[in-house]
Amino acid sequence: MAIVQNSAAANRYKAEPSVLTALRTPRLLTREVLAGLVVAMALIPEAIAFSIIAGVDPRVGLFSSFVMAVTIAFVGGRPAMITAATGAVALVIAPVARDYGMDYFIATVILAGVFQIVLSLIGVAKLMRFIPRSVMVGFVNALAILIFGAQLPQL
Repeated sequence: MAIVQNSAAANRYKAEPSVLTALRTPRLLTREVLAGLVVAMALIPEAIAFSIIAGVDPRVGLFSSFVMAVTIAFVGGRPAMITAATGAVALVIAPVARDYGMDYFIATVILAGVFQIVLSLIGVAKLMRFIPRSVMVGFVNALAILIFGAQLPQL
């Protein structure tokens, strides 16, 4: 979905309704394709790094990033949202890959996806507004420290 600037002050940005609009408008299609390529190129090193942190082959990280992008393209996303692997997931999933192998790793990822779908269907995301900013800042800082610590053995 593209974001198009609108003249009304109250409704400054409006999402284009469909892929068909982009296919009919060459300028919009060019912009969307270039945006997708830029995001894809930026996510390649991230996917490799997070797969190393998770303790799996970097090809697994690249393939899963591709599958995630294609899935979101069909299921739908939000304007200006980039869907990608995260350091939090890599840190949580690393012990599963290390202790139990790829069979349990794949089962864990699929089960986590099912949990996310169920939680989204019952509307748990609305509860995020009750989490204070200080908790979110602490989470991100702790995550940065854990990622830094996970990369030290590779140096």
